[in-house]
Order: sequence, then C-alpha cells, then structure tokens
Amino acid sequence: MANLPKPPSMDGLKKRIRQHRQQQGDGGFVRERYCLSREDARAKAREWFESYPKAAYWTEVESWRVLSGDRIEFTMRRLSSAD
Repeated sequence: MANLPKPPSMDGLKKRIRQHRQQQGDGGFVRERYCLSREDARAKAREWFESYPKAAYWTEVESWRVLSGDRIEFTMRRLSSAD
C-alpha cells in the first residue's frame, strides 16, 4: 500500500470556530446542551418554555438530534434577560 498522508487534525478547525464565535459574540444568548431520554428531553424543553416564555426571551430548541437508545441531544437557547 502507498503511504497516504494522515488526515488533518480537527484541532485547528475547532480552534478557528471557537475564535470566530468569540469575535461574533453570542448576542446575549444563554445556551445549554442536554442529552436525555425522549420523555425527559420533552420535559426539559417544557421547563425552559415555562420558565422563559418565548415571547420575552426568544426561547427555542436551537438544534437537536436522535442518538442510539432513543436519546435526544439538544441545545436550548434563550436571551439572558428580557427587556
């Protein structure tokens, strides 16, 4: 087999993404990531929407994906304060 070059490390890309996000700022948003069972994930999202109403805090499920074992990984986002 020919000697193939090693794939580039993801560390450089991760560093650039982190720097870009720091420069851009988060726009005053608070984010929390969870990995819960489907039912617990629904309950956690409801808890966020009850504690931080969407109209005042722009609360939303920013991203989510289904993992094996019917677990949901998701990120909740809201404004840090309502004006």
